[in-house]
Amino acid sequence: MQVQDVDLRLLRIFVAIVECGGLSAAESRLNIGRSTISSHLSDLEVRLGLKLCKRGRSGFELTEPGRVTYQASLELLQQCEAFASTVASSKNELSGRVTIATIDTMVSDPRCGLARAISALKARGGNIQFDIHVCEAREVETSVVNGRSLVGLGVSRHQLRGLDYYPLHNEYNYLYCAQGHPLFDLIESELVESDLAASEQSKTGRNNAELEALLAEAEVITSNYLRDKEVRNDGLNYQNSAIAYHDEGIAHLILSGEFIGYLPEHYASYWVDKGIFRAIQPEIYAYQIPVMLITSKSNTASPLAEALIEEIKRVHAS
Repeated sequence: MQVQDVDLRLLRIFVAIVECGGLSAAESRLNIGRSTISSHLSDLEVRLGLKLCKRGRSGFELTEPGRVTYQASLELLQQCEAFASTVASSKNELSGRVTIATIDTMVSDPRCGLARAISALKARGGNIQFDIHVCEAREVETSVVNGRSLVGLGVSRHQLRGLDYYPLHNEYNYLYCAQGHPLFDLIESELVESDLAASEQSKTGRNNAELEALLAEAEVITSNYLRDKEVRNDGLNYQNSAIAYHDEGIAHLILSGEFIGYLPEHYASYWVDKGIFRAIQPEIYAYQIPVMLITSKSNTASPLAEALIEEIKRVHAS
């Protein structure tokens, strides 16, 4: 089949449908209605002579030819972007689409320089479109591996073959409870009593014993990242009664007053400053995660991708 402009447009729509998980979910991303999306998908299937997906009340599911077409589409579109970027660079211009995958809540971390890198890249001029996806940690790596994203900003417990990891900064995480949880008032009273005279130390000791007892009973939120035993080796009660894949989900569960959980310090500070969250024994229950720039070993970087990587590294080194 000869690839024409209309085919590239249909392939981009198909990729968006797959990445959004269905036709209805792709409406906001494509800014067109479901019926139009369905029509474009049907046109692509006719053009290719393939049934790409099953769609209906049972949900959206790719067929085997659909999976092959999706992967080939990613590779083709990536090459088109690289071509446009290379041609633009011959005119000393940067041009193309910048696709970035990142874990959530990075925007509240003052150590994250992504916004400054975007500003610096934009200042170089040219026709640049930015496409940022917020993903669960493992999805960031997957997005770079399969070519959906030029770069990723995330964390990794077990680095994948085929990817390069460049450390940017450390993210500090602490264990938090919220108003309404039994630990919250105990921590508050312990903070007050820490300022009392030495004669009151025995009372503080009793509170410490009570705190340890409550910690042993507390239900701890399990995040996808914290499923690895080397991270979870803190003696807490992980019963999988509450699981979250993003920091915002963890925050909702903590705010219920029913659970305790780990959050990045920069993200939790909003509720800490309002007196809604308290850190639980931060000298004990804490860990740090290296946030990394993730790139592909196999994908030939376009001038635009190289410029993006250069700017991200530069702003984090300053």
